Amino acid sequence: MKEKYKMDKMKKFIECYVPISACNMRCKYCYVTQNEWWNNKKPDFSFEKKIKEAFSQDRLGGSCMINMCATGETLLNEEVVDIVRDFLENGHYVMLVTNGTLTKRFEKFCEFPMELRKHLFFKLSFHYLELKRLNMLDVYFNNIRLLKENDISFTVELTPDDSYIPYIDEIKRVCEKELGTLCHITVCRDELQKGYPLMTKLERKEYEKIWSQFDSDLFEYKYSIFEKKRKEFCYAGLWSIVVDLGSGIYKQCYKGKELGNIYNLDKDIKFNAIGHHCREGHCFNGHAFMGFGLIPGVDKIDYADMRNRILPDGTQWLSDDMENFMRQKLYDNNKILNNNEKLLSDIKSISLKQTAKKILQKR
Repeated sequence: MKEKYKMDKMKKFIECYVPISACNMRCKYCYVTQNEWWNNKKPDFSFEKKIKEAFSQDRLGGSCMINMCATGETLLNEEVVDIVRDFLENGHYVMLVTNGTLTKRFEKFCEFPMELRKHLFFKLSFHYLELKRLNMLDVYFNNIRLLKENDISFTVELTPDDSYIPYIDEIKRVCEKELGTLCHITVCRDELQKGYPLMTKLERKEYEKIWSQFDSDLFEYKYSIFEKKRKEFCYAGLWSIVVDLGSGIYKQCYKGKELGNIYNLDKDIKFNAIGHHCREGHCFNGHAFMGFGLIPGVDKIDYADMRNRILPDGTQWLSDDMENFMRQKLYDNNKILNNNEKLLSDIKSISLKQTAKKILQKR
């Protein structure tokens, strides 16, 4: 790693939920549509003034990779731009999930100083059929060009819903024309079913064959771990937390134990590894959690490779700063627990409710 990047060590991965459920699109495979969250009330963004102090490096232990994602479109509320700036000014790196259509927001990000822009990354969901229906393909790709011109990192990611299969050749042609390369592919999950299984009518082998033609490291890794229950010791909760920015509540993971409220500035942030007590059927976002090294030994690829594309002219989607930060592993920058410490983490991760349930089951 180059000398100038050695000071930026990733100490934590922070998954932040932005309390927005509205969206300017209506994709049938989206979890907003699946759960019918369209009518959720407008969020209160008064918490924005607490962000800078609550997410300081002193409280979190150093520079963090912060991912921001809403239930709906993350950039719908203009306050999000200021929140991103607060995170960046605190010395963190920020990833933000968006459908890529809100040009005015991207123009605001491009006004950030260069030292902030090079630590910013956009995951641009490529909702091809909706973009086509709304006549917004040009808007989408113009916004990508705007980011590239201003040295802001990005990736383009398609959700492989069955409805896209007849359009695959068309999608490839559009990507080659507008991006100079193919988009990445994620994995489509069914949020209405227990455990969030694969959402497709195809047989698994056929599904894999069809979507592997995009040569996406993101798809290959995410598909390889999809629907596989994790039984290893996981450091989520110690090296990462999941935060609801609206309420301030933070947990070990999506279904992990609640640890506290990050906006309670009178108390230190509590960290405790979830250990062997993952409550998810599978780590459906393991490309990030596992990719950054929360389960040492299962990170077969760097997160940067799952997000980057290198173009024929030698340019790429990631800035040098972002690529180097994304290639780091949390187990290299944090203390590995011994067996006794792991046992203590396991004990702390079991709630009283869980303990009582297990005792009753043994009677």
